[in-house]
Amino acid sequence: MVSKKSRSEVRRKKHMKLRNRFSGTAERPRLAVFRSNNHMYAQIIDDTVGNTLVAASTLQKDVKAEMEKTNNVEAAAYLGKVIAEKAKEKGITDVVFDRGGFIYQGKIKALADAAREAGLNF
Repeated sequence: MVSKKSRSEVRRKKHMKLRNRFSGTAERPRLAVFRSNNHMYAQIIDDTVGNTLVAASTLQKDVKAEMEKTNNVEAAAYLGKVIAEKAKEKGITDVVFDRGGFIYQGKIKALADAAREAGLNF
């Protein structure tokens, strides 16, 4: 009988393959995205020293207050705008996009497009 791997296990494996291909530097940090069933999280990370430079999520009070649901495409787009604004305040304009093993569609694509529109280059 063929056993099937869980979706989260497959996603984790895809993410590790992606992480082997690129990493964030001080000049071009990594924009890492994670989504759970209820929330989305975005971080800008410098992998050379292992520091999170900027972080935003739908759990934050100021972000959560702006939306009625925290797990839809509109919430993802708003989170992309928030993370881009915070990054620009810190002087970060160029990033490497790390989709976290998730398929580039729906919420992940909405977050990426909103971050691009708000001024991040990737």
